[in-house]
Amino acid sequence: MSVDSRPRGAVRELTVRGVILGGIITLVFTAANVYLGLKVGLTFATSIPAAVISMSVLRYFRNHSLVENNIVQTIASAAGTLSAIIFVLPGLIMVGWWTGFPYWTTAAVCATGGILGVAFSIPLRRALVTGSDLPFPEGVAGAEVLKVGTSDSAQAAADNKTGLRMLSVAAVVAAGFSLVSSLKVISNAVSTSFKVGSGGTMVGASLSMALIGVGHLVGLTVAIAMVVGLVISFGILLPIRTSGNLSGSEALADTVSSTFSSDVRFIGAGAIAVAAVWTLATILRPIVTGIIESARSARLRRGGTEVDVVERDIPIQIVAGVTVFMLIPIGWLLWDFTSSTALNGGVAGIITVSLVYLLVFGLVIAAVCGYMAGLIGSSNSPLSGVGILVAISAALLIKVTFGDANSSQMTALVAYTLFTTAVVFGVATISNDNLQDLKTGQLVGSTPWKQQLALVIGVLFGSAVIPPILQLMQTAFGFAGAPGAGDDALAAPQASLISSLVSGVFGSSLDWALIGLGALIGLGVIAIDETMSRTTRFRLPPLAVGLGMYLPISLTLVIPIGAVLGFFYNRWADRNATNVERTKRLGVLLACGLIVGESLFGVVFAGIVAASGDDDPLRIVGEGWDNWAQIVGILAFVLVVGWLYKRTQKVSETAAVTPEAPV
Repeated sequence: MSVDSRPRGAVRELTVRGVILGGIITLVFTAANVYLGLKVGLTFATSIPAAVISMSVLRYFRNHSLVENNIVQTIASAAGTLSAIIFVLPGLIMVGWWTGFPYWTTAAVCATGGILGVAFSIPLRRALVTGSDLPFPEGVAGAEVLKVGTSDSAQAAADNKTGLRMLSVAAVVAAGFSLVSSLKVISNAVSTSFKVGSGGTMVGASLSMALIGVGHLVGLTVAIAMVVGLVISFGILLPIRTSGNLSGSEALADTVSSTFSSDVRFIGAGAIAVAAVWTLATILRPIVTGIIESARSARLRRGGTEVDVVERDIPIQIVAGVTVFMLIPIGWLLWDFTSSTALNGGVAGIITVSLVYLLVFGLVIAAVCGYMAGLIGSSNSPLSGVGILVAISAALLIKVTFGDANSSQMTALVAYTLFTTAVVFGVATISNDNLQDLKTGQLVGSTPWKQQLALVIGVLFGSAVIPPILQLMQTAFGFAGAPGAGDDALAAPQASLISSLVSGVFGSSLDWALIGLGALIGLGVIAIDETMSRTTRFRLPPLAVGLGMYLPISLTLVIPIGAVLGFFYNRWADRNATNVERTKRLGVLLACGLIVGESLFGVVFAGIVAASGDDDPLRIVGEGWDNWAQIVGILAFVLVVGWLYKRTQKVSETAAVTPEAPV
C-alpha cells in the first residue's frame, strides 16, 4: 500500500528531519539559482528535483510519508524561488550606493518581503487553488512525482535512485566541463563581430551546460520567441544603430558592444515593459472573479459546512496580524537605510507612502503573480516584467511625494527606490511559487497550515543563504556596469535594467525614445501573438521576445539549442518509451543537474578568485593556446551534450525493465 494511506493521525508531515533535509537542499539550489540568475537573468524551478532528492533520502527512514516529502520540497522550493530577489538588489551596487551586501540588512530584506509574500498568498489559496480551474502545471507535475515516487513498490524505489543518479551525473559532468574551461584547456565562449552594410553586429555563444538545461526546461515556444527577439536586436536594430560609426577591426567589436549596451538593450526594456503590462491586464478580471467566488464559498463554509483537513489554513486573524506586524521591521529598515544620507530629516513622507504602497500594491502583485503561476507555471511567469512595473511605479510615487531634490538627494532617492522595490519583489517571488506548492499540497493531501509554516521556514533558510553568496559573487566577479567592474563581471541583466530605469525616472539620463521604440515593437509582437493564438496552435510570448532582445547574444543563443534537444528528446520518449512520463522526468532531472553542477562550480570558483585575487587562478596553459581552446571547446561541448542525452535515453530504457517486486 502507499505510505500515506494509513490513518491520518499516524502520518508524519512537518518533521524535524524534513526541515533539516529541506535546509540542506536549500543551500544547494539557492546557491545555484543565485549564480544562474546573475549570469543569465534566469532561474529554475526547484520543486521536482528537490522532491526526487527528498524521496531518495527519506526512504531510508521509518514512517516516511508522501506529505512529509511534500514539506521538504516546499521548503527547498520557497528558498530557491526567493533567490530571484537578485533581480533587484545588485542594482544598489551598480548605482554605486553599496560596495557590498551587508549581511543582516540583505537577509532582513529577503525575510520581510518573503514572509509578507507567504501571508498574502494564504487568503489567495482558496481563490486561485481550490476555487478556480487554473492548471498549475508545475504543481500538478510535482504532485504526480510525489505520488509515484512514494509508492511502496520496487519500481518506485528504483525510479527514485535512477532519478537522483541522473541528476548527480549531470551535475558532475557540468562541473567537470566548467573546471576544464577554468584551466583554459578549452574555451567556454566563442564570439565575433562583423560588418552588415555600413553598420555591424556580432554573434557568439557561451558554451554553457547550464544554458542547455535552461533551454530544455523553458521549452520550444519560449526559445523560438527568444530567437525572434535576438534577430530583432542583433539582425536589425544593432546594424542600424551602428551604421556609419565603424572604423577599424578593433573599433568594430567595441562599437558593436557599446551600442548594444547603451541603446539596443533599452529598446528591449521597452518591449518587456509593454508585454508585462499586457500580461497583467489580461489576468486582472479572472483574479477579481476568483476572489469574489472564493468569498462566496467562504460564507457558505461559515454557515456550517465542516472544513476538511486539506482546507485548514493558518487562521486569517493570525495572517492579518503578521501582515501588520511585518510593517514595523520594514519601516525600520527603510528608516535605517535613509539615516545619515542626504535624505535624513525629510523621509517621513516617502516611508509612509512606501509602506502603504507595499501593503496595497504588494497584495495586488501577490494575486497577479499567483494567477500567472497557476496559468503558465512559476518558471514561465514574467517576474522580470513585474519587477520593472514595480520599480517604475514606486519611483514615480516616491518622486512625486518627495518633491524637488538636489543631485545628492537624487542619488539617494534612486537607491531608496531600489531598496523598496527589493522588498516588494520579495513578495512577488514568493507568491509566484507558494500557490504552486499549495496546489501540490492540495493534490497529495497535505495540511495547508503546516505547508504554509514550511513556506515561512523556507523563506528564512533562503534569507540566511542568499547574502553571503551575493557577497561572494560581488567580491570575485562584480556586476557589469558597476564601478570597477571587469571583463568577467556578471551581467545581472534585470538588476542592470531596473537600476537604469529608476535612475531615468529621477534624472534625465534615460533615452525615453528608445523605450518608446521598444514599446512599439512590443505592441507589434502582442498583436502577432494574439492573432496566432486565435488562428493557429502556436504562440509568440511577448515577454520572451523582449528577453531575447535584451540579453547578450552569447547567453541567448544556447538556450534555443537546449530547447531543441529537449523537444526531440521528449518526442523520442512519446514514440519509444515504455513509461513516457518517467522518461521525460529523467530529461528534466538531466537539465536540472546541468544547471546545478555548473552553478555550484561557479560558486566554488568565485571563492577561489576572491581568495587569490586572480581572475584566472586555475589557468595552466598560456594565452597562445586560446584560439585552439575555442575549437576544442566547441567539439568537447557538442560531444559531451550529445553523450549525456544518449546516456539518458539508455538509462530510461533500462529503468523501464526494472522488475516489479514488493518491498
